[in-house]
Amino acid sequence: MSLLSLLFRRRFGPFFATQALGAFNDNVFRFALMFLLTYTVADAQGWDISLLTNLVAGLFILPFFLFSGIAGQLADKYEKARFVRSIKWLELGIMLTALIAFSFEWWWLLLSLVFVMGIQSALFGPVKYALLPQHLHEDELVNGNALVGMGTFVAILLGTLLGGLLAEWASQQMMWIGWVVVSFAALGLLASYGVPSAAAGQPDLKLEWNLYRQTSRILRSAVQQRSLLLSMLAISWFWFMGSGYLTQFPNFTRSVLLADESVGTLLLALFSLGVGGGALLCGFWSRGQIELGMTPLGALGMALFSFDLYAQAQAFPGLESGQDLRNLAEFWAAGGGAIAVDLALAGLCGGLFIVPLYSLIQRRSPQAIRSQMIAALNVMNALAMVISALLAALLLSWLELSLPQFFLVYGLSALLVGLLALKLAFDPLLRFLIYLLSHSLYRVRHRGLEHIPETGGALVVANHVSFVDALLLAGACHRPLRFVIDKEIHDHPLLKRFLQLAGTVPISSEKVDRANLHQAFAAMGAALERGELVFIFPEGRLTPDGEIQTFKRGVERILAAHPVPVIPMALRGLWGSWFSRTEGRAFKKWPKRFWSKIEVVAGPALMPEEVTAARLQQEVSQLRGDWR
Repeated sequence: MSLLSLLFRRRFGPFFATQALGAFNDNVFRFALMFLLTYTVADAQGWDISLLTNLVAGLFILPFFLFSGIAGQLADKYEKARFVRSIKWLELGIMLTALIAFSFEWWWLLLSLVFVMGIQSALFGPVKYALLPQHLHEDELVNGNALVGMGTFVAILLGTLLGGLLAEWASQQMMWIGWVVVSFAALGLLASYGVPSAAAGQPDLKLEWNLYRQTSRILRSAVQQRSLLLSMLAISWFWFMGSGYLTQFPNFTRSVLLADESVGTLLLALFSLGVGGGALLCGFWSRGQIELGMTPLGALGMALFSFDLYAQAQAFPGLESGQDLRNLAEFWAAGGGAIAVDLALAGLCGGLFIVPLYSLIQRRSPQAIRSQMIAALNVMNALAMVISALLAALLLSWLELSLPQFFLVYGLSALLVGLLALKLAFDPLLRFLIYLLSHSLYRVRHRGLEHIPETGGALVVANHVSFVDALLLAGACHRPLRFVIDKEIHDHPLLKRFLQLAGTVPISSEKVDRANLHQAFAAMGAALERGELVFIFPEGRLTPDGEIQTFKRGVERILAAHPVPVIPMALRGLWGSWFSRTEGRAFKKWPKRFWSKIEVVAGPALMPEEVTAARLQQEVSQLRGDWR
């Protein structure tokens, strides 16, 4: 199923609309209020702008810390669709109160409603991510999360735009802001009635009202799975970073860029749109699998663009004497395009970073406590955002750092997280980069890859057509492949270091280097015992004529000592490429085609007792067919 086709399924579409409308309305309300406080009320009341922006952020975040524990329990105890509708009724009541507060300009009531909106969002958070695995198939989960991420941040974009515009247009008639948020709360409530039912995870759950005990218990469950705990910590860092960015944009726009609300709205919009685009790109690249190789790229990208944002902001020109705050055209003319690009790309990298981690938590959390696990994550996220707000106040008010320096400090945190992610997810990153490279050279279609087991050792074999076969196969498979390659190629000075990092196994013939041959079989056996996928080309060399050459019996020798399943695969369409031996040696002719269509096809696994070299050659030949 394609990525966008999920939007038209009843098991996903109404939920998507419900959560997107909720995120949109949150941001219309909060950013209309923030812009009013920054550009209108602060001057009139003599309030500190930096204190106000951090207060609004803190009031919205604090309920996630206080109420996520009980929210997760409620989402596991009760049927989820009905629980979603109850939350949307609460939102409608909050927005009706906001209508009254805007009408009479009761600012302290509006600030209090930011806290109440935080409660409503905290209640929705656990059920939002716990409901998806009950309605989506396992291979749809990453796409579902990508669409939710995209929808959430596009909703933030549109809500931010409308909030900023309303703050400017309705500054004299604030009642209209109230009518807008009431209208969208009603639309969200209507959409929630289309969400199909989702059974309670633990209907007999006894509620634990002690926040500390409940969160500690769930976190202890997460600690038992190292990947879950690391993912939760990484997601919390993302919200630490993201909330720091979003909270400071209005003040950054006015104090550093010396620009008006239209510029602040644009920067918020670009960052949010970037995160949404990154989430969508993650879904496209993931092919239904959890692609953790994107996480180090995402963190390092956020660091890079944060550093450039610092440099661009430091050099940004001041105002001429008597000049009003810059409008959008004046901001762009002053060189603001580079800052806009930095924020959009930082957001895109954030989307790549976050989607695989949420998908991993959903897939590996036990269903009975999935909502509570998400709730514990929300507590951690809230704590991270509170720390971010406190750190911002410390850096900006006490240490008196400039806002560009503030972004530099956050960029350094992204660099540290990126380096740690690089260490922990090096193999997935390498595989993902290989996927990008190989799929830039060809239009690759994959078929039958579901036959590759999710866990456990297995032997994978395929025909050998060109010098890029290994890249294409490594990029196609969602698990790392430990390739067995010719020792002469492995030891090439330009390739050796890369192939060692990739974990390849060099092999020679018995006539050339008997000791190496025994070492290679020992390395293959050890990898299979560890539950890895070992890949070999049984032909032992590139085809000279496009036809499959006789498979050697080394496969049988491996299986005799380590009986594991064997997955036959075939490469189709590579004969005739610049990397093959068409018309003589590879690379010695001019390329005749670019980005051509090829296929990587996998067949059902064969049990070790039924495998012979001849049988494997027959299976691969049938998978390849007549298309060389």
